[in-house]
Amino acid sequence: MTLRGLTLSNRLAMAPMTRSFSPANAPDAAVVEYYRKRAEGGTGLIVTEGIGVDQPAAIGAGSGTETHIPLLHGEAALDGWRKVTDAVHKAGGKIFPQLWHQGVFRIDGTGPYPDAPSLRPSGLWGPDGGFSTVTRDYIARVIEPTRPMTEEEIADVVHGFARSARNARDVGFDGIAIHGASGYLIDSFFWSETNRRTDRYGGDMAARATFGAEIVRAVREAVGEDMPILFRFGQWKQQDFNARIAETPDELGVLLRALAEAGVDMFDASTLYFSAPAFTGSDLPLAAWAKKLSGKPSMAVGGVGLSENLFASFETGGAAVENNFYDVATRIERGEFDMIALGRALIADWEWPKKVAKGEATMPYSRAMLDTLQ
Repeated sequence: MTLRGLTLSNRLAMAPMTRSFSPANAPDAAVVEYYRKRAEGGTGLIVTEGIGVDQPAAIGAGSGTETHIPLLHGEAALDGWRKVTDAVHKAGGKIFPQLWHQGVFRIDGTGPYPDAPSLRPSGLWGPDGGFSTVTRDYIARVIEPTRPMTEEEIADVVHGFARSARNARDVGFDGIAIHGASGYLIDSFFWSETNRRTDRYGGDMAARATFGAEIVRAVREAVGEDMPILFRFGQWKQQDFNARIAETPDELGVLLRALAEAGVDMFDASTLYFSAPAFTGSDLPLAAWAKKLSGKPSMAVGGVGLSENLFASFETGGAAVENNFYDVATRIERGEFDMIALGRALIADWEWPKKVAKGEATMPYSRAMLDTLQ
């Protein structure tokens, strides 16, 4: 698979997974080893956990107890990521950082810059009562509306993404991944439930796409023409798993084409199960619609190699092995989408790609593995 001149050894990616294993917000030797092993195990593209961009309100405590989320600015963090990229390259892999701003999910007074106010497009966290795994205690802390973001704050976030992208290029990353899903800041501009703005950033889908497109353009300018940009989007939100940013393919196409024109090279379609139909009346999954509507390559994710989707496995405590990767291969061959991302399968078994290629058994997933994540 080749993206903007970058050739990947295969079509398997490691999905971004928040870990909170970076003391003082900088990757340490254990983080280096974690990513090195997945590259050594045969994964063609590593997409890192979400990394806080260079804006004071980017990260903090959210719906969990995240305190050790890495940054992509500051001498210690950049030195740590330089060690990560060196190790992944020596193991034969390629690696993109996932640039992240928590937005509405950050709790005020937390993170490396506790005095910075958390940022929301219209001051709204989202509707209460949706199907979600976040706790009632957390919702009680964030549900009250706050002030909307100012245009100066919007510009500050855009510049923060650009600075972090430039840092990523300088420490040896091979491309850039942007987190535009799951109800975080960029996604909360896309979603009409959290974006009620009446300026150029709010209104119909074309207007709600403006903030995300500005970030993509700024990142493209920061890294130049050679580095690929991967953009994660999705319908579901942590506020409500049944949420939708687009009710029809036509509406979704408005968003994706705006992002593609801004500089996205591949779309990472975030779903709980890779083959789930995205719209009534069609069997196509979200990644297939992304490719069809944008004209860009796409990547699917969700439940590959395992019997349960992400949140079902949280409820049951794990997931058994399921050889559904044959279906994935068939869909790639017929052009539905171009790559597949593995999450829990690579937590359970860092040699998953090599084992599957050899026809060997892979390991089941247990949520208890999250406590060690080696």
